[in-house]
Amino acid sequence: MLGVRGAGLARGLRVMTQAWLRDSGALALARAAGTPRARHWQPSAGPGPRTRRLSLSAAAVVNSAPRPLQPYLRLMRLDKPIGTWLLYLPCTWSIGLAAEPGCFPDWYMLSLFGTGAVLMRGAGCTINDMWDRDYDKKVVRTASRPIAAGDISIFQSFIFLGGQLTLALGVLLCLNYYSIALGAASLLLVITYPLMKRITYWPQLALGLTFNWGALLGWSAIKGSCDPSVCLPLYFSGIMWTLIYDTIYAHQDKRDDALIGLKSTALRFHENTKRWLSGFGVAMLGALSLVGVNSAQTVPYYTALAAVGAHLAHQIYTLDIHRPEDCWDKFTSNRTLGLIVLLGIVLGNLWKEKKTDEAKEGMDSRIEN
Repeated sequence: MLGVRGAGLARGLRVMTQAWLRDSGALALARAAGTPRARHWQPSAGPGPRTRRLSLSAAAVVNSAPRPLQPYLRLMRLDKPIGTWLLYLPCTWSIGLAAEPGCFPDWYMLSLFGTGAVLMRGAGCTINDMWDRDYDKKVVRTASRPIAAGDISIFQSFIFLGGQLTLALGVLLCLNYYSIALGAASLLLVITYPLMKRITYWPQLALGLTFNWGALLGWSAIKGSCDPSVCLPLYFSGIMWTLIYDTIYAHQDKRDDALIGLKSTALRFHENTKRWLSGFGVAMLGALSLVGVNSAQTVPYYTALAAVGAHLAHQIYTLDIHRPEDCWDKFTSNRTLGLIVLLGIVLGNLWKEKKTDEAKEGMDSRIEN
């Protein structure tokens, strides 16, 4: 009996070994033929039926959409919503700061700007991929983008871009005339930003000017115009923030960028990256402190700034610029940082009402006495 089982086990192991060797040989041949290796493992998309897990992640939602629609959703980066968050958060800061003391931010404006952020980020990515389609084909991380991969033609991209900009215009027209003009002025930045990486080592600065336009627009949408004492330092702080997170992001592609002739702050700073990021972090915190002073912010706001400083310090100190996975993790952690700032603004504004009530009670008691 043991002999029969042993023989059966030996045959089974021999079959498994032969199958493994065939697969290994095929893999070796594929690599020898120059097949690019994916940076991240993904499940096979074979024709057979698959059991899908229920997931509410953005990537899962995009993958569950009708197949003809998926390339357009990926072109908008709806499967990677971190960029939309980073565009939206400076808008929320500005809207929150413009709220009346003791009040929450205007929910209608928050939803309106959220819709605009999705559309304008999608339009910006479409423009970027149209400009960069030949470069994207040469970079492992971007070669699968819909235009570079040939899933969407240039003509289809133009039509899709027109649709996104039309819808974004509809959102913009819901604002006051000052804000409509201010919002329209940002379109030049949206169109020209993708070209900056060809001509300067500071394309991240151009992105900062573009991505933080909402710091100006949010305030004007509530108040009717910008208050330079609040809006300009807020805009500057957002630019410094963008220089931090997008420099970290650029370190993922620095080798490919150097080979194909694209520029970035990651290539400009090299091993001095952490020093530069520390300087940007100090400038960001200084500008946010000035915003707090000029908008009469309270204790919760400055507590949030302390938490932001700790987050930045940890993010920069533990960053490994030579590990793309760590760069991505640090980059995406900036959503948390932006939400901390927003929480500080909202709570700080609610605290103003508390202080006002206490002041009124003290004044009333003095009058009675």
